[in-house]
Amino acid sequence: MSAHITPIADGACAIELAGETVLLLPEKALFWPRLRLLAVADIHFGKAAAFRALGVPVPGGTTADNLERLDRLLAAHGVAHLVFLGDFLHAKAARAPATLAELASWRGRHPALRLTLVRGNHDLHAGDPPEALGIAVADEPFALAPFQFCHHPELDAPGYVLAGHVHPVFHLAAGRDALRLPCFVAGGRRAILPSFGAFTGGHALRLAGDDKLYLVAGDKVLPHAMLNAGR
Repeated sequence: MSAHITPIADGACAIELAGETVLLLPEKALFWPRLRLLAVADIHFGKAAAFRALGVPVPGGTTADNLERLDRLLAAHGVAHLVFLGDFLHAKAARAPATLAELASWRGRHPALRLTLVRGNHDLHAGDPPEALGIAVADEPFALAPFQFCHHPELDAPGYVLAGHVHPVFHLAAGRDALRLPCFVAGGRRAILPSFGAFTGGHALRLAGDDKLYLVAGDKVLPHAMLNAGR
C-alpha cells in the first residue's frame, strides 16, 4: 500500500490501495472514483425496530437517517454502484413494514443505481432483502479487480480485501478526556471500513503490523500519524 496521502477539500482523505486511488469519506464510507463505486459496511437497517420488537425502548428514525446520509453521498459523488459490505438487515424482526416501506421509497428515487449486497453474518439470519428492492446479492468475496468486497476482513481472498464486520473505533485520550472515533484501518492486504449504520456502536481492534489508521473526526478523515504530529 502506498504511503501517499492527499487531503481532499470536502474532508475526505485519498489513499492508494492495490494501485487504485480511493477516498475515505467522513460519512464513514469508501468511494472508488474510477468505477464511481461507493462501499458502506454494516448499515444494519431495522436494528432499532428489532430492539423495539424485543421490548427495548429505543428511539426511531435510524432508517431515515441512514437513507438521508446515503442520498447525500450519492449526489455528492455521482455514484453509479453502491456496494453494501454485509449486514444490510439486522435481523428477521428488522423486516418491519415501516422499515421496508422506507427502503422501497428510497429505491424508487434511485431506479438506475446498481446495488450489490455481499452477505454478512446478520444477513444469514435476517434473509436477503426483498426482491422488489433490486439488490444483487452475492456471497463473499465479490470481486471487482483489484478488490475483493467482503464482510469478514480475515477472509483469505485472491486480491485486496475491502471489508467491515468489526465496526472499528479508536480511543483517543487527551488528559482525563477520551473519545471513541470511528476509523478506517488499511494494511497491505486488506482495509476495514467503519460501521455506516446510525445505531451500531463500535469496537477497538488489534492491529496488524502494517496497519494504518484513518480517524473520522467530525467532518474530516485524518491519518492517525497526522493527528499525532499536530499535538
